Amino acid sequence: MKVSLVSIPVQDPISAHQIYTSKLGFISKEYDPEGNLAIVVSADDPQGVAILLEPCKGNFAEEFQRSAYQANLPILALEAKNIEVELKNLKAAGVKLRPELDKPKWGIQNVFEDGCGNLLMIEQKTI
Repeated sequence: MKVSLVSIPVQDPISAHQIYTSKLGFISKEYDPEGNLAIVVSADDPQGVAILLEPCKGNFAEEFQRSAYQANLPILALEAKNIEVELKNLKAAGVKLRPELDKPKWGIQNVFEDGCGNLLMIEQKTI
């Protein structure tokens, strides 16, 4: 088995779709504004794992999202071939990076805000 779809809690899937496609560089897989449905995939791997931008307003996932954010826990990890280029692109798109670039033993990473209430981690593995 392999992962085909993951869900990320967002307050508004339509706004999140705009952010994920225009600022974070994802591409649409399925998009139905009337149905409040937004699914994106990596531009680097369009046949890979899809991300469902799941509406969480008013349900249990809203508290999960808030708790993870307040605890500074990334909800998703993304891998980059060249993290310096990706971080430069994210910053130019107005994405808030936090904290400053870290260099753990296994690679390079940075946490950033997705603009939809979540923290995401971007990493470049060196091993």
